[in-house]
This record gives sequence, C-alpha cells and structure tokens, in this order.
Amino acid sequence: MEKIKEIKLKDLDAKKFICQKAGGIKDIVGDGLVINALSGGVDSSAVTMLGHKALGNNLKTYFINNGIMREGEPAKIVAIFKKLGVTVKILDARDKFFFSLRGITDPEKKREAITQTFYKDVFGKLVRQSKAKYLLQGTILTDVDETVAGIKRQHNVFEQLGIDPQKAFGYKIIEPLVQLRKDGVRMIAKACGLPESVYNRMPFPGPALAARVIGEVNPEKIKIVRLATAITEEELRPIKAFQYMAILHNDRVTGMRSGKRNFGLQIEIRCWDSIDARRAIPTNLPYSTLTKLAQRITNVVPGVVSVTYNITSKPPSTMEAI
Repeated sequence: MEKIKEIKLKDLDAKKFICQKAGGIKDIVGDGLVINALSGGVDSSAVTMLGHKALGNNLKTYFINNGIMREGEPAKIVAIFKKLGVTVKILDARDKFFFSLRGITDPEKKREAITQTFYKDVFGKLVRQSKAKYLLQGTILTDVDETVAGIKRQHNVFEQLGIDPQKAFGYKIIEPLVQLRKDGVRMIAKACGLPESVYNRMPFPGPALAARVIGEVNPEKIKIVRLATAITEEELRPIKAFQYMAILHNDRVTGMRSGKRNFGLQIEIRCWDSIDARRAIPTNLPYSTLTKLAQRITNVVPGVVSVTYNITSKPPSTMEAI
C-alpha cells in the first residue's frame, strides 16, 4: 500500500483541510448512506463533524455503549452533539462486548475480540439494517504507525495491514484524518466548531477501559477501574498533562486493613507529557498530589490496597498498559 503522506501541524490549513475532506467524502459517497461511531474522543468527534458537514442527514451517527466507557459517557456525549445540531443514537451492546471478552487474558486477543465485536457484529448489523456501504472513522497516522510497526494493534487499522474491510465486514471505510497526528486533529476539531472540552480532551483508547484492565475483563473489574479513573481524572485535571489514567492490575497484593492482612487490588497511575503520542515522558507530579490520589483511591475504590506511579518514558514503555 502507498505510504501515507503526513500533514504536519505547521503545514496544516484547517479551513482548507475541512473543505477538501468534506468534498472528498461527498465525492466518494454521492447520495449514499454512511454510518459512523462516535466515542466522544477528539478523533471520532472531529470526523463526525466532518461527515455531517459533507453529508448532513445521510450520515447516521451512533454511540456504541459497549459497557467499558467512562462514567456517564453516553449521555454526556449525546448532549454535547445535540447542541451542535448532530443527532446521535445510543446503541446498547454491553452484553455482546463482555461476552466476547470472557476468558481472554492476552492483550492482543482482547483487542482483537473488541475489534471483531465492534466491526463485524455490532456495526455489521447496523450496515445490514441501514444498507449503508461506508463506515466513516477517525483513524489517525499514529494509529497506523504503531500497528504497522507491531508496537500495538490499534482496533481501527485494517487496509494498512492488508485487510480489506469490504471482504471482512461488508462495507468500505473512509478515513479523512489519517494524514494527521493528534495535534493536527485538535486543530481540525476546533475549526469544526467543537467546544474546548472536546477538542482539548485527552486521548482515550479505542478498547476503552478494557485497555486498562490487566487480565480478563468483566463487569466487576470495569466498575473498579471506572471509579479509579473518575478519581484520577478529577485529581489530575489541574495538571494539564497530555494524558493520565488508572490501570487495574491482575495479581492480588498484600495490604493491611484494621490491623489485619488483606489481599487486595493494585491500581497503577500513569500521567504523560507529550505532543503527538509518539514519544512521552512521565509528568513530574508533586508528591502531595500523588499522596492525595493514593489516599482517595484506597479509601473509595473497593478492595484496593496499593497505588503505584509509573515513571518509565515512552519508549520503551507505551502510554496504555495493553
């Protein structure tokens, strides 16, 4: 496949890019119907606005409630886009995703299970019902680079791996943001009229909170990491870092409660300074911030007796745990 030509931030004319890509989407689709999934992240939000600019009501936007998102995410995102004149339908697919993840502990197999459930089962059904021929999605260049290099299989990369979505899933995929990295996507999202709470939102993985559970993913573990995530985001929001997260480890660790030994859970905190996610360094958080965060998590999140902070740069680490 032909190498993707990157558009760097210094060369990016947002208005020209939006006009060209909206026109390109319209040229590809014509009067046909297109569907897309909105997760509320910067990439999917920007591509949703691009698609609606190009296609209007011929783009049907869905929020897939996969059960592994952050607290209150579906209603929050639907409300934001309603104000922008974009109707978003919520599709409850929680049972499908948790069933697909049952018994899986290998990180790549978990990502593959989510990918297959999302594209083949959930979206495949939407395509068949709507008779749409295209899926519009917010793949960016970093997704492609990490997948092709074998660093991490991003759930939204196919053609660059020699996978034909038409043959695999029954529809074609349009990726208007694939020449950009995260800083460029933020510029486009802002120019599309999205609020700062969206265009400056920190990155969130496609596999959602499943990427932050080491070992098997189930509703109980997601509930734990979701609560730890809410606390972490609340405590670290003033830091203005590129990304921060809570990760639930699999092994039990020894702790103490009420003077007795307690085999409990361990939460790992990661917080990153970066520009485009290709390289990153751990944020030099104040000790008082880390202490408060650890105290809140161990006091509020059931079963947690240990909180650690990752201090390894990317590379050799990656930003997400799996």
